[in-house]
Amino acid sequence: MKALKIRSLELFKVAPRWLFLKMTTEDGLTGWGEPIVEGRADTVAAAVLEMKDYLIGRSAGDIEDMFQVLYRGGFYRGGPVLTSAISGIEQAMWDIKGKALGVPVYELLGGACRDKVKVYSWTGGDRPDDVAKGAQEKYDQGYRAVKMNATSELAWIDSFKLVEEVCARVAAIRAQLGYDLDIALDFHGRVHKGMARVLMQELAQYKLMFIEEPVLCENEEAFAELRRHTATPIATGERNFTRWGFKNLITGGGVDIIQPDVSHAGGILELRKIAAMAEAWDVAVAPHCPLGPIALAACLQLDFCTPNAFIQEQSLGIHYNQGSDLLDYLADKSVFAYKDGHVGKLTAPGLGIEINEEKVREMAKNGHNWKNPVWRTEDGAVTEW
Repeated sequence: MKALKIRSLELFKVAPRWLFLKMTTEDGLTGWGEPIVEGRADTVAAAVLEMKDYLIGRSAGDIEDMFQVLYRGGFYRGGPVLTSAISGIEQAMWDIKGKALGVPVYELLGGACRDKVKVYSWTGGDRPDDVAKGAQEKYDQGYRAVKMNATSELAWIDSFKLVEEVCARVAAIRAQLGYDLDIALDFHGRVHKGMARVLMQELAQYKLMFIEEPVLCENEEAFAELRRHTATPIATGERNFTRWGFKNLITGGGVDIIQPDVSHAGGILELRKIAAMAEAWDVAVAPHCPLGPIALAACLQLDFCTPNAFIQEQSLGIHYNQGSDLLDYLADKSVFAYKDGHVGKLTAPGLGIEINEEKVREMAKNGHNWKNPVWRTEDGAVTEW
């Protein structure tokens, strides 16, 4: 294998809310990564550029060592900005290494353990509405699983009328499609413990695939308590970073599914380590990915070689992607062709995709300034989005 010395890094802020990284070696090999915190693209870009001095002249093949340098060499650990910067850099390094060796990344992580991966689609938007119609549309498009937000704004203790509205939405999908469609419900950290218990008890009758982020991840102690109130699988992890940030979640007995994000939690190899920890505690993996095509390709590389990965989130047609979608940036759009609710193995070297660089450069001229909305309850208090 060639030395793969890194010559340059280039960042592209592109609609709808993404940041792409192009890494080039002295031999002209290129790799792509997606270092992004949604709503903090400029901050992450600055972190990537600050790490540049550690990278130029080093081999793109030294992935483990580079993670150690970038994660530990800065003295201060973790957090979404630093680990997202590392994640995008690490993805680009894997892309280069796979291309240099002529194999997909999963072949370098033990080889594939499955031929296809189940995917799910979002429906209903931030404030879910007309979800039965939306679920039917997704089913007709070939999906066999959907996820939707459970609620809009919710107070610490709120009206049972809102609980009934949540249940009515799920009931409408069940009435429309029965159990031919799996349903996951994302509480999105909007729900506090007192209301989470009520909602989970009332929703048990609908046999959900999982409930995501029933409370904020910083309330780790609450997950074990909530587990005692429901048989529905509990998922969380999109706001956790590195294996150390997942350690208590995995071993605490309150979580059935972890959802690390390959663009936030430390990259592909770090997710593989997190998944191996989870496997030892009989916990499943469903990587978080409401992002772009590079992040999705990186997730799929992990899914194909990870026994306890059972489903993959993806953002095609998601409500965030108005005016620009993940297929827009691919040279070959068929690589993410979904069939019967699954995507087949990516077989091209590296991350398995070819980025349409001309499109990326064109869109980067305008960039974006996407920010999370700030929500308030009826009395004016700030609440979780």
